[in-house]
Amino acid sequence: MRLLEMFKSYPNEYQDLSQDSSQIDYKDARKTRLTLAHINQLRKMNDMRALEHAKDMQLIQQMYNAAPQEGGLL
Repeated sequence: MRLLEMFKSYPNEYQDLSQDSSQIDYKDARKTRLTLAHINQLRKMNDMRALEHAKDMQLIQQMYNAAPQEGGLL
């Protein structure tokens, strides 16, 4: 877990429990098929992760950026 994740509040739409079919039964011997809806959902999740990563990197760059040089006394 990242430190920033402890302080962020995530929207309720992050996980849709009605669409969560990751729990399989012992009777399910066949592989699940990826539909276009699944692929589209994965693409959206990947885009969201990339956007969050870019925002995090911008924040980290702002925190650890070198202080601007002021005109020093000579």
